[in-house]
Amino acid sequence: MLKTDFSRRSFLKKMGKTAAVSSLFLQSDSNNQASGTTSSLSGQSEISQKMPVHLSGNDVIKIALLGCGPRGSGAAVDALTVDSNTQLIAMGDLQPHRISNNCSVMTEMFGKERIKVSEETSFIGFDACHKICQTEADVVIIALPTYFHPHYMKRCLEAGKHVFCEKTHAVDSRGVRMVLESQQLAREKGLALVSGLCWRYDSGAIETMKRIHDGAIGEIVALQETCNCGGLRCLPRLDNQDELSYQIQDWFDFFWLSCDLPGLNLVHHLDKASWAMKEEHPIRCWGMGGRQTRIGKSYGDVWDHHAVVFEYANGVRLHAFCRQQDGTTPEVSDRYFGSKGYCDLLSYKIFGEQAWALNEPPSDRFKLEHLAMLNSIRNGTPINNGLYMAQSSLMGIMTTWACYTGQMIDWDEAMNNNVILGPENPDSLLTNPVSPVCPDEDGNYPQPVPGITRF
Repeated sequence: MLKTDFSRRSFLKKMGKTAAVSSLFLQSDSNNQASGTTSSLSGQSEISQKMPVHLSGNDVIKIALLGCGPRGSGAAVDALTVDSNTQLIAMGDLQPHRISNNCSVMTEMFGKERIKVSEETSFIGFDACHKICQTEADVVIIALPTYFHPHYMKRCLEAGKHVFCEKTHAVDSRGVRMVLESQQLAREKGLALVSGLCWRYDSGAIETMKRIHDGAIGEIVALQETCNCGGLRCLPRLDNQDELSYQIQDWFDFFWLSCDLPGLNLVHHLDKASWAMKEEHPIRCWGMGGRQTRIGKSYGDVWDHHAVVFEYANGVRLHAFCRQQDGTTPEVSDRYFGSKGYCDLLSYKIFGEQAWALNEPPSDRFKLEHLAMLNSIRNGTPINNGLYMAQSSLMGIMTTWACYTGQMIDWDEAMNNNVILGPENPDSLLTNPVSPVCPDEDGNYPQPVPGITRF
């Protein structure tokens, strides 16, 4: 089943043939890659206290999708693929064509018996989450601009829904604290809370990390995380489009919606480093970055490169880099250095006294995260990823602010910070659809200035 053609890539290809109006939908997510095999997930997630099973292997699990862009649609396809006894019953988005186009393609892939989205369960607008919570959905897949994630994650759990939430999980410290509240809420209610930080479910990464934790490279002395790529996608403003709609459409390029590059892509690497450190959090960080090639009003207010150093209490340092500049040398890697050797996580190799390599094809981590979630629901032992969801998100936030300000950012200072990005509550956008960031008269957006901008 995991090798079926119902993959994210084939879905997007099918989607491309549906209608020209879906051009926004077709902006590909840099994370949509993999093909695969299955794996156990031993030790990689907190398991909530065993609750009475309310969904057996024969029961249909009903899924709702909140956010119908590439990430969300890919996640829904993955969930429907790995468990044939699932149905998609509701969808929510700001753009009606995303729902109609998705329904058309998914119905072609899975049939009308499994795609049960109707006009009554198609929700358009900022109240879509509220309406989805009133449906019979068992699971809600959330894949929105990051600003919305902690708010809607908590709301769905309060409504008794299991939640799969794409990364990143917060853009500010208050959002991180909301994720921790959601972790506790899911535990108390016996609900699954699963993260889109998908490397935690990659079978090769799991096996390699187990060996690191068993001492294959000795004591970790340093970590290096790199995510240097070409330019990030940028969506043009449509004719007569209001500012808020434009920014949500092009949310990669706005800090309050994405947390900049550290929130968009480096967070995967920060999460893997945190995993290697057995979830020990750093005590502080400092960094630098800027905006050199992606200059102008069409690139919002985000930067195109960041570099950060995290310091741990035991003296270990994590050096992390991300860059989105065309024409530069690309590198995406996770390297961990120990007293007895080092690890190249992405190649599943360990070098040194206990040299080792995994001779298996890459697994499909995107499908495996959904397989693990759905199995845990059926088994009555729902997975809870809340702790590393919060911790890795905070590390992404700290990276951005350390670069923006030029300050040393302390972990406790970051965790307790009260600055709120975006509206205090997304519900306010129903009555006051105004962006918190506005361009000047020339169309340029304000930029942070290290040494002047404060955390």
